[in-house]
Parts: sequence; C-alpha cells; structure tokens
Amino acid sequence: MRPKLLIPKIVASFSRERAALKAGARFVAGVDEVGRGPLAGPVVAAAVVLDPKRVPKGLADSKALTRERREELFIEIMAKAEVAFAAASTDRIEKINIRGASLWAMTRAVASLGVKPDLVFVDGRDTPPGLACPAKTVIGGDALVQSIAAASIVAKVVRDRMMARLGEIYPHYGFERHMGYGTPEHLAALQLHGPCSHHRRTFAPIAALLAQAA
Repeated sequence: MRPKLLIPKIVASFSRERAALKAGARFVAGVDEVGRGPLAGPVVAAAVVLDPKRVPKGLADSKALTRERREELFIEIMAKAEVAFAAASTDRIEKINIRGASLWAMTRAVASLGVKPDLVFVDGRDTPPGLACPAKTVIGGDALVQSIAAASIVAKVVRDRMMARLGEIYPHYGFERHMGYGTPEHLAALQLHGPCSHHRRTFAPIAALLAQAA
C-alpha cells in the first residue's frame, strides 16, 4: 500500500499571476533559487511559467514537501509548464559571493526560458540584474506564489540530483544525504578528509579548516 504523503498547511496561490494576466501580461514567470546555505556544491535557480489551465495541484514551498512529493510535482511541472534552470558553480560563488551567484543564476534561468515573460515574480528581496522584463519581489514567495513555488521545487530537485551525483564521485562526504549542508556527518568528513574542489572555501567552516591546516 502506498504511504500517504504529507500535505503542507500553506499551499501557494495563483492570484498574483492571474491578476497580471488579466492586466495584459501574456507570460508570467516565477523564479527561485536553492543552495545558498550549504558548504559545498552549486546554487541552482529555476524559472517557471505556468499554464493557467494546467496548474499542478499542491504547489508549495519545496521545503514543506516530502522528497517523494517534490519528485512527483517536478515531473508534472516539467510536463505542463515552461521551465528553465541554471547553476552557479563553486568557482562562481567564490568569485562573486553567494548572493551575487544566486542572482546571476536567477537571471540566467529567466533568460533561458522558451518564452519571454512579461513579468517575473522573484522570491526574496533582491531583483536579479539584467532581466529583460519587469520583476516583482515577494518575501516568502515560495510559499505564496504558485509560479515561485514551482520554481523552488524544480531548483530543489535539480540540485539534489546534482549533489547525489557528487556523492557518487566523492563517496566519503555523504553529499547525497546532506546535500552539502553543514551537518555533523559532513563536518566530521571534512575534518577527516579535508575539502574537495566543490567545497566553498570562503564559507566560514571551510575557511577555518583551511586556516588550521596552513
């Protein structure tokens, strides 16, 4: 028997997108990023333009969903919406900092869409630079705006798959379990093996470890 999946208490709404479409916009996108906090791996951004007639049910902040439910919604979003994503590598994060890399990835994701949005809803406070259309920021947008929620799900699933692949290449870190976050398991592995090329050397725990070894 298939286990029941948890349904988040807060389910995002399509009201902002609907209002923009009613006001004359043809395509409305949502954009979000995943991976600002980890000690390793890329930051991944996704942009999603939902079809008003085929919005997947249950869209919510990816953090409020089980892994199984995220995977299910990911498949549905990819089948029913216009989707693009972009990843900022560890090298780019080191060069322009995590905030800059996150905004860069958002801009690239929007620019990679197969349609040109007339409006983009952005999760958070910052507007990505260089967008070819107007944008509106929404704090906590991944829990409020369906297109942003969809983007958060896509970005999370894509990044998790990337980290699982890194886990195969570097099995002693356990990337596939903690996705690069600073868990006790990850910190213990860092003490034992030191950082690899995918660790963010400017982040405090990694920088402190490198300082000790110097």
